[in-house]
Amino acid sequence: MNLTGIISISGRPGLYKVIAQSKNSIIVESLDTNKRIPAYATDRISAIDDISIYTTEADIPLKEVFVSIFEKEKGNNTLSHKEDMKKLEAYLETVLPNYDKERVYPSDIRKIFQWYNKLNEKGFIIIENEKVEEPKEDSEKKTKKVPAEKKAPKAKKPAEKKEEKAKKPAAAKAPEAEKVKKAAAPKKKKDA
Repeated sequence: MNLTGIISISGRPGLYKVIAQSKNSIIVESLDTNKRIPAYATDRISAIDDISIYTTEADIPLKEVFVSIFEKEKGNNTLSHKEDMKKLEAYLETVLPNYDKERVYPSDIRKIFQWYNKLNEKGFIIIENEKVEEPKEDSEKKTKKVPAEKKAPKAKKPAEKKEEKAKKPAAAKAPEAEKVKKAAAPKKKKDA
C-alpha cells in the first residue's frame, strides 16, 4: 500500500493528495472534489504514513489498520463513518482488539472509517505482497540481460585512444620545430 503524498489538513475536511510544491506552499488536490488548493506552512499537515493508533502495547501505524480492514472486508468498503458509535467501536475491536480506548477518541474512530472508505474507493489500498514480488523479478531480469563485464572494456577503450592521440601530436611537433629552425637559420646567414 503506497500512501505517500496523501495528507490530512487540520481544519479542512477529507484527505488530500500532494500535487506540486511552490515557493511558500504545496499544491494539494482533494480526493473528494478533485479541486486543487494551496496548503501553507502555517497549516497543520499530517501525512497518512506518519499517523498511528494508540494501543495498550505499542502504537500501530494506520496503514496496518487499513490492511486489517481490507483483509476482513475482502477488498470492499466497510461501515460508514456516520454509523452509530457503538457499532464503529465494536468493529474496531474486531480489527484492532488492543486499541487504547482512553486515548483513541470517537472522532479518531470516525476518521479511520471515513479515510479507509475514501482511500479504498480511489484505489490506494492494495495489499503490498503482490506488488513487491513483481518488481523484484523485473529487476533480476534486467540485471541478467546486461552483464557488468561488457561495460568495463568500453570504459578502457576511449582512454587508450586519448593516450594514442596525445602521443602522435607530440611526435609530429618535434620534426616541424626542427624544420622551422633549419629554415630560419640559413636565412640569417644570407642576410649577414
